[in-house]
Amino acid sequence: MARRKLAAEMNVVPYIDVMLVLLVIFMITAPLLTQGVDVDLPDANAEPMGVDSSNEPVILSVDAAGDMYLSIGPDPEAPITRDQAIDIIQAAKRSRPDLAVVLEGDGKVDYQSIMRAMTTLQAAGIARIGFAADPELLQSRGS
Repeated sequence: MARRKLAAEMNVVPYIDVMLVLLVIFMITAPLLTQGVDVDLPDANAEPMGVDSSNEPVILSVDAAGDMYLSIGPDPEAPITRDQAIDIIQAAKRSRPDLAVVLEGDGKVDYQSIMRAMTTLQAAGIARIGFAADPELLQSRGS
């Protein structure tokens, strides 16, 4: 009588089942994980600040082309360079240490231009920047 040698094979079907269950678990839980940073965004329906004439804020405007305009200085209607803005704001800050600056950007301006204006204000020593919003637009949104 001839003896047959037993084949020693590993049964991998249970391992495949476990892997499929793990795959399904990861597929279900992956979308539930939040990615990014939690940021508490400010409400847009804030009341306008009361400003007296002795502490009127300086307004730095950025138009759709990315040009900057400053409400103080030789000509508020003429575009200014970054260096000119820094010099004018630093001079105003020396006379008024609590100088308030409001950044006013056109609705079509790109993010890079706003960041350039913010770094200009930072280089001039302004630590707190206010952002202007259109009150009529806020009213139309139901605030």
